[in-house]
Amino acid sequence: MSKLCSADELRGLFLFEKLTDDQLNWLCREGRVELIDSGMVYSEGESATCFYVLLEGEVVLTRQVGADNVEVNRTSDRGVYGGAFMAYLGDRIPQAYNNSMRALRPSRFFVLDADKFAALMRDWFPMAVHLLEGLFFGTKNAQQAIGQRERLLALGSLTAGLAHELNNPAAAAVRATAALRERVAGMRNKLGYLAAGGYDRSALEALVGLQNEAAERVSKAKSTTLGPLEASDAEDVTADWLDGHGVTRGWELAPVFVQGGMDASWLDHVETTLADVVPADARPAALDSSLRWLAYTVESELLMNEIEDSASRVSALVGAAKQYSQMDRAPYQVVDVHELLDSTLVMLAAKIGPDITIVKDYDRTLPEIPAYPGELNQVWTNLIDNAVSAMQGAGTLTIRTARDDDFLLVEIGDTGCTRDLDLTIGSDRTRQE
Repeated sequence: MSKLCSADELRGLFLFEKLTDDQLNWLCREGRVELIDSGMVYSEGESATCFYVLLEGEVVLTRQVGADNVEVNRTSDRGVYGGAFMAYLGDRIPQAYNNSMRALRPSRFFVLDADKFAALMRDWFPMAVHLLEGLFFGTKNAQQAIGQRERLLALGSLTAGLAHELNNPAAAAVRATAALRERVAGMRNKLGYLAAGGYDRSALEALVGLQNEAAERVSKAKSTTLGPLEASDAEDVTADWLDGHGVTRGWELAPVFVQGGMDASWLDHVETTLADVVPADARPAALDSSLRWLAYTVESELLMNEIEDSASRVSALVGAAKQYSQMDRAPYQVVDVHELLDSTLVMLAAKIGPDITIVKDYDRTLPEIPAYPGELNQVWTNLIDNAVSAMQGAGTLTIRTARDDDFLLVEIGDTGCTRDLDLTIGSDRTRQE
């Protein structure tokens, strides 16, 4: 509903207080006063056709974030404005409303069409328009150049770190493959010796059974790791058993059997099995040859485990890189913040280094949240990078997540320079009912 426009009322607004009477009268002729009931004044993304100035009432401004509207301002101050306030830039930028305005109660607005506002700016304030244009486009270009440079620097650092992390398991797999080739060749030669030893079918079947048992023990031993002292004691016991049974250079075989999860009782089992199928006079030589052949089997299984672990590590690193970069994923999605934090830690592992202890104090009961994961990963990267720099290569990096009322809280702390950085992720879009 249109109302009469008053030059005196416009003069009382901070936007127009310095205008002349002729300029105020022009505004009243070209513009209009509208009374708008509670509801939407204009919507984000629509063509920006009007410039609005609040004369009386209350409005709320919102921005679209994914599927949700986020409130950015709520006010009843006279003179606040919105709408097509960048119309003077013309078609050099998209002329669309960059937010939504809603009247919370019946409100009066001074309304000026976008083309009239653009003409006003260019005719009345030509120097100011040129300054604003220069500032707007100069700042935009500078931000793009700086942002691109920062992204390239960050990408270079992360790429170098990822390459370093990938190189370790890749090099381990190459070494293990070369060693495995040697062990397989040794196993073939030892198999020839066994075949030449005149073993009958039952003896060979017993050896194959022992070989299968050895492979199974290596598989089970993968889930248990002995400490240095425990491993040393076990190797001494195994070496004593081998020496006591006439196995030459038993000290070479002992670490292999211990790493494969085979102790003296299993060696007793091997001796007993051979005693049932090998003549008494041939048993010492058969035991020596059989144990060396079994050691090749154990070493081969251990090397294959190492190759598998290396390949799994490479796969995990690639997965972390994909999670970090959000490759092939929508920019706005529902995510688990802990997965984002973990992928960032993997990407920064080379920079964090071995002398920094990472403490993860995660609240795993927290729900997933709608967010822009790529941008959050950049936030984690900056915070963790700053924390690592503050500790100068040694200290404790603590990452904590928690619920703070209707918000998800992420805290990143370090033990250097008495700094504790934290970030609260929360708004209407992250509120969990």
